[in-house]
Amino acid sequence: MPNPVVHFDIAGTDGPALQAFYAAAFGWTVNADNPMQYGLVEAQGTGIGGGIEGADAAGVTVYIEVDDLQAYLDRVESLGGTTVQGITTIPGMVTMALFADPEGNVIGLVHSETPPA
Repeated sequence: MPNPVVHFDIAGTDGPALQAFYAAAFGWTVNADNPMQYGLVEAQGTGIGGGIEGADAAGVTVYIEVDDLQAYLDRVESLGGTTVQGITTIPGMVTMALFADPEGNVIGLVHSETPPA
């Protein structure tokens, strides 16, 4: 499949409690030992990795790997979607953007120099 889903993000108002919930419910190892306390979940088997975090509101976002963030934002907008967050780089981690589809679902786009296997 071109442009695969490569990451998920689960957000809620109590990040540590949400991380503990998913760890207990599914046996996931959640590593939040970082300055942002972002709970990284490593990919297992055929699954994808993701993260669990504290945020102002609850929600789930999936991220699609693309080779050109701006080109895909432009394509999304030409098809009736809207850019929610422009291209943003978190140094040492990821370059990403967010869009809403015509129904309002927010989806992430990511670009890495070496796409995941």
